[in-house]
Formats: sequence, structure tokens, C-alpha cells
Amino acid sequence: MAKAPGNEALFAARISKGWFSQDSAAEGISAAGRGALHDSAFEVSVRTYRRWESATPGWPQPHHATALRAAFGKGPQYLGFQPPATLGGEAPAVAQENDPVKRRSALFGAGAAVGLPWLTPSRASTRPGLTEVRVGEDEVHELKEAAADLDAIDQRFGGDRLWRTARSHLMWVQHLIDEGTYPEEIGAELHQISGQLTTSLGWFCYDANRQEEARLYFSEALNTALLENDLPLATRTLSNMSRQSVDLGKPREAVRLAKLAGQHAASWSAPPRVNAMLAIRTAQGYSRAGDELNASTAIRRAWRHFDQGPSDRDPEWVHFLNEAELVCLEGMCRSDLGQHRRAVRLLERSATLQDIQHSRNRGMCLARLATAAVEDRDLDRSVSAARESLRLIDGGQASTRNRLQLVVVRDSLTPYGSRDGQARDTIELLNQHIA
Repeated sequence: MAKAPGNEALFAARISKGWFSQDSAAEGISAAGRGALHDSAFEVSVRTYRRWESATPGWPQPHHATALRAAFGKGPQYLGFQPPATLGGEAPAVAQENDPVKRRSALFGAGAAVGLPWLTPSRASTRPGLTEVRVGEDEVHELKEAAADLDAIDQRFGGDRLWRTARSHLMWVQHLIDEGTYPEEIGAELHQISGQLTTSLGWFCYDANRQEEARLYFSEALNTALLENDLPLATRTLSNMSRQSVDLGKPREAVRLAKLAGQHAASWSAPPRVNAMLAIRTAQGYSRAGDELNASTAIRRAWRHFDQGPSDRDPEWVHFLNEAELVCLEGMCRSDLGQHRRAVRLLERSATLQDIQHSRNRGMCLARLATAAVEDRDLDRSVSAARESLRLIDGGQASTRNRLQLVVVRDSLTPYGSRDGQARDTIELLNQHIA
């Protein structure tokens, strides 16, 4: 007798598709995934599928979740996968499909647990014995505001304490997409929010040095952008991916991604500040590769776009690129090119200009200033910048990316610790904060 499947929901779904073997299910999901992801190499192995049909399947990776949705027309939580626990309580519980009242209660409980907008029954749509989850403009507005708040908190404090909350928000939005009741235009807005949250989540993971997860979420956001033809989302996500590639030591990939982002930006006639951001991302890639000529050309292009000023068409996600940030990014490029004295002048100016709303970026600028100053043999300036960066950490900043840069500062100061008292004291302070 054949052994009964542990995941009966997924088993039933594949049988309903006419896939009477696990091999055929893996092939069918792979084909659906290749179409949804626009990736001709995408494949779900039979071994992976067997694990999904076991009694305790783990939550699928983002690209697998996309393939499952494309194959079965419903999200993983309705295919027997148990969402992971998140901060603020468990992920949304899944009630039986034939009990809408219980399912509605589960949705309310999950939303309250993670502090998400409270969705109330629509009186106009309620029929005796049936309560629906209806999503309207008010709910969409609250979801958009929540996503914007997360990005603002990241700019001030960093992503270490945000990625879990962002993941909860994203799961909630995806739950509404799969199970909510809404008109077509609201559905389009929900997909847009999901895409923006996904790329934000990737950025928070990147800032928290969870690099593999960041790449997965960036990939998922880019897939969403391509599926929904959301060109601004594709532009933003490719820019994020380019920035990450610099830190991962892949400068050629960084340049390629920034240029691809530029192609998408041209398709929606992106405003100057977006083009400035993409130009400086290109410059960062060239700088890390040691290509001074192309880096300087891209930096000049970034300033030409920036000097055209802000636009009413600027998306929220480009507002971080103020003068202080662009000066900082140029300073980082100059430091990577070995132009340390020039970098010190730029980074010091940026630290003076930056406002409190962008404290995480100021912390990174100070850490890079401390590094460049050591290379320029200016220990006093290095010590001062490092200690100011530490004060931001004491004030609540939580960015592993910034802490790792302070590790570089500590290591750079170490050769001077035996003969310079300030350097030695600063090394001890850094050890206390970044151990």
C-alpha cells in the first residue's frame, strides 16, 4: 500500500492538476516557475518536491513560492506549508476554506499580533452567515503608510531590527492578495505594495548582513516587477542589488546591474534624482574595480543629474539621496580608488551636512571617514570619526553593515595602538561595541 502523504493539501492540489506522480508535479511546477520567473534555468527537483509533500515541509524560498503560486493559483500557506514564526506573534493561521468566519477571525488575530492595519467587515458586502475580508482604499493606504514607515526607520536606525517585522508585513499583504476580496484596481495596488515591501525586506537583510536572504528577496522583488510590468520597482531593486554586489566583492556585477537599472529607468522616463542614484551606483562598481576613468565619469554624471533638482515625480525610495548622501557616496568611491585625502574631505563634509533622519547613512559615512583618515595617516581625525560613529550606536542605531565597517577601522588602527594612546583607547571602545 502506498504511504499516505504528510502534506495532504499539496497532494490534493497536484492530483487535481492531473499530476499523479511526484516527478510530474516537479516538472509541472518547474515549467510554471520558468514562465513566472522568466528564468529558463529554473527547476524544482523531485527531491525538493518530496520534501514539500512530507509531514513537516519548511516554508519555501521566495522563488519557489512564486512557482507554486503560478502552478496552483494559490499561496504556499494554502498548500500545507506552515509559515515561520515572526516577531510579535505567529504568522497568520490558516483556517479551513469552508469556514470563512473562522478564517476571518484568524486574519484579525494575525493582523493584531504584528501591528498591521485592522481590516473590518464591509457591512455592504456581508450576507447572513458569511463574512468576507474586503480590502479597500483605506486599507491600501494603511499598508502603504506602514511600508513607508519601515523605510524611514531604516534610514534613521538601520535594518537589524526591521527585517523580521518587514517579513511579517509582507506575509500579511501576500495573504490578502491570495484570500482577500477586492476589485481589480485594488489588486494591482496590493501587488505593488508586495513588491515594494519585498525589495525593502531585501535591503533590511542586506543592512543586517544577511546576504543570502537579501539576494533571495531582491530576486523575488525583481520577479514581481517583471510579472507586473512595474518598471520603477525593477529600477529600485536593481539599484539595491548593485549596491550589495559592491560589498560582496563583485564590482563587474554591480556595474552591470546598475546599467540594467538605467535601461528600466529610461523606459519610464525616470526623473533626474533616480538617474543620479543609478549613476553613483555605477561609479561605486567601477571604483571598487579600480577603474578611475569610468568611475570619475559616472560621478560627474551623477552630479549633473542631481543638480537638476528634485521633481514631483520622485518616488519615495529616492528621497534618501540628498546632497550629504551623494557627497558621502562620492567620498566612498574616492576611498576605494585610493584617493584617501580627497575622500577624507568629502566624507567629513557629508558628516557635517547629514540630517538626523538619515543617521544610519551618517554612521556609515563616519566609519568610512575613519578608515580613509587612517590611510591618510591622520589618526586624530580617524579617532574622532570612529567615536562619533560609536555614539550613534549608543543612541540606538542597529546596522550590522556599519558595525562591520568599524571592524575595518579597528583593524586599521591596530598597528598604531602600541604608540598612540588615543588610538589604543579607541580600539578598546570599538572592541566593546563590535565584539
